[in-house]
Amino acid sequence: MCAFVFQGASALALDAKGRLTVPARHRDVLKEMCAGQLTLTKHPEGCLIVFPRPVWEGFRDKVAALPMSAAGWKRIFLGNAMDVEIDGASRVLVSPELRAAAGLSRDVMLLGMGSHLELWDAARYAAHEAEVMQQQMPEALKDFSF
Repeated sequence: MCAFVFQGASALALDAKGRLTVPARHRDVLKEMCAGQLTLTKHPEGCLIVFPRPVWEGFRDKVAALPMSAAGWKRIFLGNAMDVEIDGASRVLVSPELRAAAGLSRDVMLLGMGSHLELWDAARYAAHEAEVMQQQMPEALKDFSF
């Protein structure tokens, strides 16, 4: 579904209205891939997931098809989803509700995660990364060749 792979980290700042300027390296791809239409929602690890709309639609359909035992997660992903567009100044508005949920202040990190992006509060991401680096490497990576 997603021919482009998002990767890399960008240190950015939200403006006073909660808008984020989309980095140039992602902007052109997003405008071509989905006409700048994105969907933001909560991530279980405390950040936001930023989906190009076509990728979101596939994810949304999978989540919607989950059984009732996953109703809580359906609410987290679907109930908090916000459709946004990249504006003429290459910005995306992050709603106050989603900013609060992810603890976003001024300084943020935008991480390319393959088919989507993650938006983290910069301090929260630094703490998360430090915590991950202190953990043992998961079994899935132990035989991985670098």
